[in-house]
Parts: sequence; structure tokens; C-alpha cells
Amino acid sequence: IEHLIQASDVSHTMQHWHVYQKWNQKLFHEMYLAYKAGRAEKDPSLGWYEGELGFFDFYIIPLAKKLKDCGVFGVSSDEYLNYAQANRKEWAARGKDAVARYMQTYCQDDTDATEN
Repeated sequence: IEHLIQASDVSHTMQHWHVYQKWNQKLFHEMYLAYKAGRAEKDPSLGWYEGELGFFDFYIIPLAKKLKDCGVFGVSSDEYLNYAQANRKEWAARGKDAVARYMQTYCQDDTDATEN
């Protein structure tokens, strides 16, 4: 049951790329707002790309393998592992550009807010 609880928290990482990307951007935005408001010490843009790679390598993919091994999701377990691995590969290729887009969006929001 522990694996199920862990998977529910990070399920977006084991779904289609567009689902992962949507929720990754939302989390980044939340963390960036916390940083800008002084509730977080570190600007998330400084390590987001690398952090996601590590998150896949040391948490998501091992968790997906455990879910597959215990068979809790039946044949869908293969699908979750495959999506996790594909998203990791896609992030390695496109993640730096994604973070740059996030920053462009949220820095523009900052500029708009200060001009009004």
C-alpha cells in the first residue's frame, strides 16, 4: 500500500508527456511564487532541469519498477514504467527549453505586475 500512496503523489510523471509537462509547470510556478514571496530560499529555475532528472532516476523510475514487480496495477504497470522512462528521456532532451519557457512566462508576469 505504501507504493500506491507514493505513486498517487507523483502519478503525473508516469503518464503521457503532455500530462507530465502540465503538472510539472504548475509545480514550478508554485515553487517560483514561493521564492518570489520570500517563502523559499532558492530560485527553482537554478536546478529544476537537473532536479527533475534526478527525481526520475532515483525516485520515479525505481518506484515504477516496484509497482511493476508487485503487480498491483496488472498489465498497466508496464505502461507506467514505460511512460516514466519516456518522460525522463523527453525531459533530458527538452527540459532546459521548458524551464526557459517557464521563466519567460513568469518573469513576464512579474514585469506586468510591477508596471500596473
